[in-house]
Amino acid sequence: MILNADGIDVVAEAANGVEAVAAVRRTTPDVVLMDVRMPEMDGLEATRRIMTGDAAAPRVVILTTFDLDRYVYAALSAGASGFLLKDVSPEQLVAAVRLVRSGDALLAPAITRRLIERYAARDAGSAALHRDLSTLTPRELEVLALLARGLSNAELAERLFLSDATVKTHVARILQKLRLRDRAQAIVVAYETGLVTPGSSPPAGG
Repeated sequence: MILNADGIDVVAEAANGVEAVAAVRRTTPDVVLMDVRMPEMDGLEATRRIMTGDAAAPRVVILTTFDLDRYVYAALSAGASGFLLKDVSPEQLVAAVRLVRSGDALLAPAITRRLIERYAARDAGSAALHRDLSTLTPRELEVLALLARGLSNAELAERLFLSDATVKTHVARILQKLRLRDRAQAIVVAYETGLVTPGSSPPAGG
């Protein structure tokens, strides 16, 4: 009702992960709101199946009552673009759907830093995202390392003495070269490849 009232079409609903995967394949939505705990198949496994092997996969927002870091990290590794608790306001829910639809990631910088640093090292062996960073220029590597610290485009621009437009271009090229959907996946890749390590200091700009 919330989404429909704001002009967002809801093309399908599902009671469990199996139904969710089938509904996505049948209706090809732009955005999926996915619960974590569901019968038959949980939302994390359903997200992995939805995101695997399909370049046109939708953007997934994990929606749950469980504010647990390990779910957030697992969701990002599975390919989700964001994470919301079910107590969000209707306005925040609508804004979140529109945000991830536009290609951005839905994660507060403080949450990003905390959860990635806590879980990246221990989960790297089973990581879903593996990318070769050799295609990136030195400047792009620098941008990715700072992005992994949760810096916004404005903060990146200030740190590196660049314009906002230049930063956006660098971020777009990083995502394109590494075949990533959004910043959330880029953050995971930066840690899982060892470009950034938990507890390390961010690079100085220049």
